[in-house]
Amino acid sequence: MDITSAGELWERVTGSQPDPALWLVIATAAAALAAVAPRPLWQVTRNAVTIAHEGGHGLVALLTGRRLDGIRLHSDTSGLTVSRGRPTGAGMILTAAAGYTAPSLLGLGGAWLLAAGHITALLWGATALLGAMLVMIRNAYGVLTVLLSGALFFCVSWLTGPEVQAAFAYGVVWFLLLGGVRPVFELQAKRRRYGRRGIPLGRMGEGGAPDSDADQLSRLTRVPAGLWIFFFHAVSLSSLIGGGRWLLGL
Repeated sequence: MDITSAGELWERVTGSQPDPALWLVIATAAAALAAVAPRPLWQVTRNAVTIAHEGGHGLVALLTGRRLDGIRLHSDTSGLTVSRGRPTGAGMILTAAAGYTAPSLLGLGGAWLLAAGHITALLWGATALLGAMLVMIRNAYGVLTVLLSGALFFCVSWLTGPEVQAAFAYGVVWFLLLGGVRPVFELQAKRRRYGRRGIPLGRMGEGGAPDSDADQLSRLTRVPAGLWIFFFHAVSLSSLIGGGRWLLGL
C-alpha cells in the first residue's frame, strides 16, 4: 500500500474499492466451504470461529455494563469468557446469547461492507477488533492465536494489492457465514447424544450440555434450551442467506 500522508491513509481506509470478479467471489466461497466441511480441517479452522464467539461474549458484556475479567482460548478450539455483574437480567442474557450468534452476525456485517465496496475498511476494522480483544486474553495460546490473526489482517491490508485484499476479505466473510452455522448443529447433536445419558459436557466449545450457552440461557429465561438452539439456527442460516446474496450481488 503506497500511502504518503495521514489524509491519504484515511481516504484509502474509508473509501470504496472496485468489486471483484464474480469468479473470485465464487472461488472464495468454495475455499471457505472447504475449510469448514471436512472434519480434520475444521478442527483447526474452528479456532477462528471460537475467537469470534468469545469476542462476541466479551463485547456484549462490555456494552451492557458488565465487567470483563478476561477471555481464554484453548488449543482444542474451546474458549471461556468471564465477566462480572448481575447474575441475572438483560445484560447477562444478551451476553450469553452473543456467542453462537457472533460469527454469523460479524459475517453479515462484513458482507454488507464488501457489498458497499469497503474492502480495506473491513480489513482494518478486523485488525482493530483483534487488537482490542488481545488486551483481554488471559492465556498464552489465546495471545498467540489472536496476535497471529491480527498480524495476518494487518499484513494483507498494508502489504498486498487490491486483488489479494479482495480475495482475502471475501474468503474471511464467507468463512464466518459458513463457519457460524456448523457449531450450532454440533451443539444440538452433542446435547442430543449425551443429554439423554445425563452426562455433563462442560462449557461452550467443549460441547456443553448443562453448561452450554443454550442451557445457561434456559436457566436465565426459563425458555427451553431447544428454543434457544432454534434461535441460534435462525440467526446463522438467515445471516448466511442474506450475506451470501450481498456477496454475490443478488
